[in-house]
Amino acid sequence: MYVAAGDNGATDGADDGGLHVDFPASSPSVVGCGGTKLTLDGTTITDEVVWNELSSNDGATGGGISSHFSTPGYQTSAGLPDEGRGVPDIAGNADPFTGYVVRVDGQDQVIGGTSAVAPLWAGLTALANQRNGAAIGAPHASLYLTPTALRDITIGDNAGYSAATGWDACTGLGTPRGDLVVAAFASGGRTSPVASAPDPRDAVVSDAASAGLSGSDAADSGVSPNEFSW
Repeated sequence: MYVAAGDNGATDGADDGGLHVDFPASSPSVVGCGGTKLTLDGTTITDEVVWNELSSNDGATGGGISSHFSTPGYQTSAGLPDEGRGVPDIAGNADPFTGYVVRVDGQDQVIGGTSAVAPLWAGLTALANQRNGAAIGAPHASLYLTPTALRDITIGDNAGYSAATGWDACTGLGTPRGDLVVAAFASGGRTSPVASAPDPRDAVVSDAASAGLSGSDAADSGVSPNEFSW
């Protein structure tokens, strides 16, 4: 399952002055999804940085280190800044100013948030299952063993952690290189994926209304699992 890492930066919206990650994105059994601000020239990426619009009260990607879950095996070599489950694992475009065009009541509008990144990755995984002819199962190992299948985001912060080369607590391993992610899922991360010819199915599902899991309901700071809604 892909779960949003939250839209309130490294504090997860808490007002106690501490840093918190979002649950259930902090569960080691799910894939936590962070956010970026994506700038395009046509179909060419010209810039991609950590999503942080906190200065205008328009949100920022969640991320950090869990105080409840220990570091899972797939993250032991990821270079986490502290002991604990690191959030997020991966990322995608989440800035509401560069996000996803949807139509509501006959009017087009652009929306964002990490709750749009979760269905983005769910759509890519569905395409990977279709192309590879089998369900990939839990994708953590494939992603962490094949970081070159993702676009590493190294600029920006979420008001608690800064982006850096490799995994970081803003955008995780990075954003998807669609064809390479599909290949990594096929190999289980055991070999380096080789890009194939362009395929129209590489276009990632970008309909934020496609029912991805959202992780913006409860901070990872002692909230009981039965206190958040889906």
